[in-house]
Amino acid sequence: MSIATLIIGESGTGKSASLRNLNPSDVLLIQAVNKPLPFKVLGWKHLAPGVAGSIFVSDDSHKIVEAMKRTSKEIIVVDDFQYVMANEFMRRVTDVEIGNAAFAKYNEIARHAWDVLTAAASLPEHKRVYLLSHTSTDDFGKTKIKTIGKLLDEKIVLEGLVSIVLRTAVINEQYLFNTKNNGADTVKSPIGLFEGQQIPNDLAAVDAAIVDFYSLKAAA
Repeated sequence: MSIATLIIGESGTGKSASLRNLNPSDVLLIQAVNKPLPFKVLGWKHLAPGVAGSIFVSDDSHKIVEAMKRTSKEIIVVDDFQYVMANEFMRRVTDVEIGNAAFAKYNEIARHAWDVLTAAASLPEHKRVYLLSHTSTDDFGKTKIKTIGKLLDEKIVLEGLVSIVLRTAVINEQYLFNTKNNGADTVKSPIGLFEGQQIPNDLAAVDAAIVDFYSLKAAA
């Protein structure tokens, strides 16, 4: 099975910028929202007929899952994952809801998010999938991935589906990833994967560490 990693943090704290050192030829970037990358774009092109690009734009969970399964690239990034849920919710916000229809809507949105995460962890074992998402903090100060509705929060802990959760931090104008839980968030990583509690927000370095730690080899 593939290695799925969640990278969570507030907007502007370095999630998308962490892609800056990745080689676009090695990456399929799935954007739930079509937006410019926050660094000088060299080699990052949208997929199109006759164009061997690296960027696929869709917030449709079915298309995202199919794109992940179809690509031959070793690294897959989904940015911003929470909009897979939020965009569907906004499209359906005016739906006429009778009886259990409201519950059905939230259930479907939850299922679609679950589909993406489970697919991200079910690809060939040499593949790595990084899902970038915003955070939310509850009344008790616990910070976690941002979702829609209570089903994902109460019935399905999305962070529980992966072994690695990194959280962005900005300290003294340095953009970092937290690698260890602070007691009030959902950060986690295997023992020995990262040397420090905080590392630079460099997804290329994170990917190299994961490949080395798990002794991953590309498909023959």
